[in-house]
Amino acid sequence: MKTIASVKFGAVALAGLLLQGGVTALAQAQGKPTVPRYAHSETREQDSRLYVPVSTPFDALPGLPSERWYGVHQGASYRIEVPPNWNGKLVMYAHGYRGTGAELTVTNPSLRPWLLQNGYAWAASSYSANYYDVRAGVEDTNALALAFSSITGKPEPSKRYVTGHSMGGHVAAAAVEAETLATANNRVRYHGSVPMCGVTGDVYEFEYLFNFTWAAQHLAGLGPSGYPASDFQEKLPQIIGNLWTQYPTVPNEQGRKLEGIVRELSGGERPIFAEGFRTAYQDVVMSTGGGDGTINGILADSLTGNLGVIYQFDDDKRLSAEERAFNKSIPRVLGLPMANNLRPDGLRWIPVVRGEFNVPVVSIHTLGDLYVPFKHMQLYRKRAETNGNGGLLVQRAIRAPGHCDFSYQEQVEAFSAMTTWEQTGTKPAGDEVLDARTVADPTYGCRFTRNEGSARAGLPACDGAL
Repeated sequence: MKTIASVKFGAVALAGLLLQGGVTALAQAQGKPTVPRYAHSETREQDSRLYVPVSTPFDALPGLPSERWYGVHQGASYRIEVPPNWNGKLVMYAHGYRGTGAELTVTNPSLRPWLLQNGYAWAASSYSANYYDVRAGVEDTNALALAFSSITGKPEPSKRYVTGHSMGGHVAAAAVEAETLATANNRVRYHGSVPMCGVTGDVYEFEYLFNFTWAAQHLAGLGPSGYPASDFQEKLPQIIGNLWTQYPTVPNEQGRKLEGIVRELSGGERPIFAEGFRTAYQDVVMSTGGGDGTINGILADSLTGNLGVIYQFDDDKRLSAEERAFNKSIPRVLGLPMANNLRPDGLRWIPVVRGEFNVPVVSIHTLGDLYVPFKHMQLYRKRAETNGNGGLLVQRAIRAPGHCDFSYQEQVEAFSAMTTWEQTGTKPAGDEVLDARTVADPTYGCRFTRNEGSARAGLPACDGAL
């Protein structure tokens, strides 16, 4: 990213310039030279990192006998489980973000009991790399799906499905995209997908995290003069002290402005957002502040910027004088979308989710998620509708404040709905996610929320029924 200093225009004028000529128009209007074209670097930190796959045995679930395999395949550890009453169908499970360590570990799917009880085999890869490497996630999940029969000695599955949480939800969504089928090195045609709490807006996740932390620093009066804001983590205690009376539950006046900005960035007015803003996920979001825009070396160049972003403290689309002043004073950063261009050697480094799929997809997301916000559901819907695939996408909102904060039943119902749809043609019900009035209704999300077995005490109830 590059910082464009001392922006002289209000937010509305800024947006107009972007529509008229983008970055070049803005630079010329400021009396600056035209922004140059940047040569796309092929060198990234992720390519030099070394990882160690950790392969460990795992036990059968009580009362659910099975055949189990574990090992290492193409640099990734794996687990596979097949019940005695196998129905011939295979479910690939994609795990979430594993951090930045060297060890590659596998996670059993949360749906494991239901899958085995209903005759499904499942397999899961550690991926061959950590960090936010969704390219590795898709390729290695697909490679394991293709190797299922050679590893187990079982017949080729009659059908393959894919599901995952968070980053794994990004994997599950990207796995059924047309671009993935056209460009992946390991190509698998899945019959259906269930992204859960997934990054289905792909690179919007990093735009959101950047804008969240960039605005927080500016509201706290500690904004940087340039980019990257490499001192963000050093200033974080001051930022928190300037925005919260009691962190993270009681924001002060400036903190409530941040809450308004984040509400708009994350999907607009909706139930449970306020509860989500006051959770410990503030720590997770703030830990991302100060990065250089390469997504910790997943990209070779800085991706995100905020030239066209209009920051708002409330849901009134008319900008107040205070909002205009904020938009005028906050530093503007030039992002480089070409950092995630198509590649000649396989998938993009961050695979795209454009809604270009031809199989049933059921996606679930919590309303208060501060880390991977509900906005991803809205972007997914818009893209699917734009590409004529809205009829193949069913989405469900869950009334919970945390990231991937689902009850077991909510996950079972979503996955079962997808497989029933795919196998019988009976389309399941879902929630409207784009109509602002519907989403803002106090009872929104009640239809598919199942609080049994969850820890959601104190949340607003649905007509006393929850």
